Amino acid sequence: GQLPEHQRICRLCIEIKSVAEISALLSIPLGVARILVADLAEAGLVAIHQPGGDEAAGGQPDVTLLERVLSGLR
Repeated sequence: GQLPEHQRICRLCIEIKSVAEISALLSIPLGVARILVADLAEAGLVAIHQPGGDEAAGGQPDVTLLERVLSGLR
């Protein structure tokens, strides 16, 4: 059977959430959230989407956006 946390994550992930959001919403450490999400992904119960990147750009991050962020940090 699944742990209660697994069930809560499945309910949360009806919409895309980051692992950090899951961690915060469930009040569990980030490392624990990562492990739980990995367990669910291995079981085929959630899908993992990589952040950033655009399929049309070959999965590469938007360089213009990165340059703007870097400029803003300076």
